[in-house]
Amino acid sequence: MLQDAGLKISLCPGWEDRGHGDMGQVMGILCHHTATPGKHGNMPTLNILIKGRSDLPGPLSQLGLGRDGTYYIVAAGRCFHAGKGIWNGVVNGNSNFIGIEAENTGGHDDFPWPDVQMEAYHLGVAAILKHIGKNQDWCAGHKEYALPKGRKSDPDLDMVGFRASVKEILDGVGKPARIIPLAEPAQPGKVARATVRRGGNNNIDLVKLIQSKLHLNPDGNFGPKTEAAVRNLQAQHNMVADGIVGPKSWVLLDNL
Repeated sequence: MLQDAGLKISLCPGWEDRGHGDMGQVMGILCHHTATPGKHGNMPTLNILIKGRSDLPGPLSQLGLGRDGTYYIVAAGRCFHAGKGIWNGVVNGNSNFIGIEAENTGGHDDFPWPDVQMEAYHLGVAAILKHIGKNQDWCAGHKEYALPKGRKSDPDLDMVGFRASVKEILDGVGKPARIIPLAEPAQPGKVARATVRRGGNNNIDLVKLIQSKLHLNPDGNFGPKTEAAVRNLQAQHNMVADGIVGPKSWVLLDNL
């Protein structure tokens, strides 16, 4: 559903079978920020979301949201992200709410949030709510859900305004996703190369070409190592480091 909404996704290996058992009926979404110290990297908290902390075993959320708007699919099952609380009468947050951990320190050093990340947050929440047949009122901040009141302060966002933006998308008047073209623009005498991404139905020869350009083993598998190398290259050239090889990234690779 996220990809259908034009959003970027990255599948974390093993996500299909990861979780503390199965979820119950999905009733809504709890929004979080990671509170990871230091504004470094796109999703530095990912390993913690998967494996957990010393005081709480992972997975800690179904989804992670990077600073570049990429959704990391962490788990399909129940995750420990909610704790004690209540929203719209629901008290079993871990079983009935999907948790989204967005990468942000929660401090003045990481505010305002990147526009591309906020757009993805709104669009992703709207896509999930539409899929489960719920309106924007079934999206809550962890700080709104948690008991006793004041136990949690995340996310550092105006959740009333957040839900208003989600409602606009559900009503069909919100800002659309920044969709990456499926291929390069057509040019006379040249075959347009498709956009390549992790988890996509990729042309193996194109993946091998990318890997060769990046001095990787050209095995034709666009996995996490290839994605990380693409992100690194994009970041070095002040591009959005989304790990997706679309038209702009093809030009960058051609010039290596």
